[in-house]
Amino acid sequence: MLRQISNFWLLHIHPRLAPLIATIGIVGLASCLLILFVLAEIAEEVLERDAFRFDTTFLLWLHQFANPSLDNVMLFITNLGNPTTVVLVAGITFLLLWWRRYQEEAKVFVLACLGALILNTGLKLFFSKPRPELWHRLISEKSFSFPSGHALGSMVLYGFIAHELATHYPRFAKFIYSLTVILIAAIGISRLYLGVHWPTDIIAGYGVGFLWLMICITMLKLQRLRQRNLVD
Repeated sequence: MLRQISNFWLLHIHPRLAPLIATIGIVGLASCLLILFVLAEIAEEVLERDAFRFDTTFLLWLHQFANPSLDNVMLFITNLGNPTTVVLVAGITFLLLWWRRYQEEAKVFVLACLGALILNTGLKLFFSKPRPELWHRLISEKSFSFPSGHALGSMVLYGFIAHELATHYPRFAKFIYSLTVILIAAIGISRLYLGVHWPTDIIAGYGVGFLWLMICITMLKLQRLRQRNLVD
């Protein structure tokens, strides 16, 4: 039995997984599987309409630090994930990629952005989770809460831009990724501070966004690999 399983793995599974593992690495693949597990657990709780006790507790704890100065900072940060800003940044990024003759990158970038929009809209409608109503909010949101569109969108948009910058400027890769992580995290925190999302909304948004970003980057890397093989 073990020999049959081993032969089946070597003949059918391993040849298909090898390029994927070589592209994103064992750590990347393990991270994606872990995120899938966490998302499945959260999604099950949301569908069953179970209350997350730490959601409310964390928001109320965070709200005690609210003050006018911090309000302005958080409003500015959250605007970096607003649809208007995202569309502007995405449009400029696409034009720059096309102008620099990175057509494949530009195409995958469009796919990444459109996919993020579809995922966000579809998941919000599917789960139909109401937003928090714990205090008078500085901004109003009419869409559903789960997952956070700001978290999902910023992960895909700024994550893809960071990947491209790090690819073309490898010497500054650590600096680029560090700034991007801080930016994406700040956007998520701003949504919690403003009381328009539950913590699990942010976690789910980051998780879905990361998985979709990894899929798009993997497609781009595999396409580059095919092109190199054709040249060789």
